[in-house]
Amino acid sequence: MEMPKPTDAHKKLARLVGTWTGEEKMHPSPWDPKGGTAMGKITNRLALGGFAVIQEYRQERGGQTTFEGHGVFSYDAARQDYLLHWFDSMGTPPNEFRGRFEGQVLTLFSESPQGRSRAIFDLGGDGTYTFKMDMSPDGRQWQTLMEGGYRKA
Repeated sequence: MEMPKPTDAHKKLARLVGTWTGEEKMHPSPWDPKGGTAMGKITNRLALGGFAVIQEYRQERGGQTTFEGHGVFSYDAARQDYLLHWFDSMGTPPNEFRGRFEGQVLTLFSESPQGRSRAIFDLGGDGTYTFKMDMSPDGRQWQTLMEGGYRKA
């Protein structure tokens, strides 16, 4: 029996692969009442024969790590959507995000006891991408939690 191979849908995630750094703007929120700027450092690598992308994320302020995260991106062929399992240093249970690509923009949604989240990855840049995380209590009115612009090392 021949082993399965990643599809074009899986290969779209390969755009994330690499080491990225960039400035982030944190908007005031319950987790960061004053907001401010930070530096994001991201390493994404292909895994599981190209069926997944593993992300290691670190946020720094003033030379100190203030937040860390670990993500696993994949494609769910049965549901025809993209999936992100997200673990971070906030101590909350892992989040599951699901969504789709529209052109070069991957938008993923999650729902938890803290409310709804929307993660937007715009992969349309040449050696760059932008990220935005929004929060909503009801899925209709969204507040931006953070935005970042990253350049590939």
